[in-house]
Amino acid sequence: MEGTLKGIYESIINGEQAETVKNVQQALAEGIDPVDILNEGMVKGMAEVGRLFEEGEYFVPEMLISARAMQSGLALIKPQLVKANVQSSGKVVVGTVKGDLHDIGKNLVCMMLEGAAFEIVDLGADVSPEMFVEAVKSSGANIVAMSALLTTTMPNMRVTIEALKAAGLRDKVKVLVGGAPLTEDYARKIGADGYSSDASKAVAVAKALVAA
Repeated sequence: MEGTLKGIYESIINGEQAETVKNVQQALAEGIDPVDILNEGMVKGMAEVGRLFEEGEYFVPEMLISARAMQSGLALIKPQLVKANVQSSGKVVVGTVKGDLHDIGKNLVCMMLEGAAFEIVDLGADVSPEMFVEAVKSSGANIVAMSALLTTTMPNMRVTIEALKAAGLRDKVKVLVGGAPLTEDYARKIGADGYSSDASKAVAVAKALVAA
């Protein structure tokens, strides 16, 4: 990996926001292709952060700090990526289900997906089934990602999936669910297409769903 790109990669892993911005500006000044900055610096950096998390070396705070550093760098190259018409990995409507106000996990999933070149439509927390349906209609998303942190709000995932069916959208989107109280078995029971136990796995699951 070349010097400046390696600097971006390392500053993201270390969660150094100012350093990431400086390195991205340097890379742009050197005429490095924004696509390479994204793929070789940022996506690889976040993939390593995900690996460290899965190995138990990083925890949620470290992941959040790295993801924020990545987002700062991404903001600088986004205009160039749009001009270059970079192929998006997919479009994801993300939200915490109705009645649930927890959003740290959801925010982390958004950051990780964005770092893997997905386009994100973040609906926030306490999102009704109708809001998910409207967002899918207006955005043309190919994935709906739902999060719940309370056992009492988990049933709203099934309600949202039923709402997507009723709107005739269920066959147009893949549904990915996650959150502390969920299990793979529960995801299957409610008719979801994918389940992720944490934010770093969500990227791999989302990529597999798009590929399928």
